[in-house]
Amino acid sequence: MASLVQAPVIQAPAFPVPATTSQRDLRLDLFRGLALWLIFLDHVPNNIVAWFTIRNYGFSDATEIFIFISGYTAAFVYGRAMVERGFIVAGARILKRSWQIYVAHVFLFSIYIAEIAYVASSFDNPLYAEEMNALDFLKTPDVTIIQALLLKFKPANMDVLPLYIVLLMAFPLVLWLLIRNASVAIALSVALYVLTWEFGWNLESWPNGHWYFNPFAWQLLFVFGAWCALGGATRLAPALRSPITVWLAIAYLLFCFGVTLTWYFPRLSFLIPHWLGEWMYPIDKTNLDVLRFAHFLALAALTVHFIPRGWPVLRSPWLRPAILCGQHSLEIFCLGVFLAFAAHFVMVEFYGGTAMQVLMSMAGILIMIGTALLISWYKRVEGRGSGTPKPPPDADLAGGEA
Repeated sequence: MASLVQAPVIQAPAFPVPATTSQRDLRLDLFRGLALWLIFLDHVPNNIVAWFTIRNYGFSDATEIFIFISGYTAAFVYGRAMVERGFIVAGARILKRSWQIYVAHVFLFSIYIAEIAYVASSFDNPLYAEEMNALDFLKTPDVTIIQALLLKFKPANMDVLPLYIVLLMAFPLVLWLLIRNASVAIALSVALYVLTWEFGWNLESWPNGHWYFNPFAWQLLFVFGAWCALGGATRLAPALRSPITVWLAIAYLLFCFGVTLTWYFPRLSFLIPHWLGEWMYPIDKTNLDVLRFAHFLALAALTVHFIPRGWPVLRSPWLRPAILCGQHSLEIFCLGVFLAFAAHFVMVEFYGGTAMQVLMSMAGILIMIGTALLISWYKRVEGRGSGTPKPPPDADLAGGEA
């Protein structure tokens, strides 16, 4: 629910879509950038700095933030094109962006596998390949490459982009329905989520198992983000301003924090009644457990309540690094996957103490910031030189062609 309570909208014949304005909502960029940092930290095994990420203090983590904002920006970017230029043109642009992200995924897979294979062979340590779920590639590279191209084989930490590719491929129809009847669209999304839990629907992975992020379940968060961008956040504004909502959100976050404490301090497990534990566990990430979804909603409600769109601090130089990373999220996400494995390798082969964990974490984030600065500078120079218009606001991961 996170972002635009004050989302700009235009009125088409019968339905609202967001207008493209020159002012970017920096909250989207900020929290997308922070999510990228948190994902990187969480992907580094045995990392003490990862204790500062939100997954240790509640049920949801940075993935929910990333997918919600992806749905929000996709609707924001392509909604106006759907109204003004029709289903065919907007759908073609969405599918083109899906193809571009697929190409980025294949490129990431190639370099990432090469990185893992090189380290595993150079240091004669096959455990790297096993840890990163790349052992099948080393055994049967020909079959594995085909399965990777089909999005069935995914090394560790490479599950998010395939999920986004699939969600974006289905988005032309979702967006068309959201624009014409948002209530029906969100109801169908909820129905698919419920049926997925009821019948265990998921996509198969290779060589066995299923997708770690079940797209039939995670579509709910993506569609909800799109619904918010197309006027849903405005409808929710009165509820978000209510003190009751704020206190309910705080109470639920405290409850979630209390439950997570029992995971790290088993002596406190007596605080969780047996009946509650049986109902609550397992809190399934693969199928976006409703408790995770509710935790994200609580975080988002408080964020929207206490951080308005025009909050002056958003333009502070202290927040600028995270905002820049959020504005170039596809490139920074791919970079973060490489950096997480590189940090893991350094800590295993050389020194894995607390000082090195902090150093690798900080170095990784600084490299991400430096890369975002470089990309931003290059696009600025290229835009001035070619006269190319700036992309629509908040459009980075969704694409800049709407």
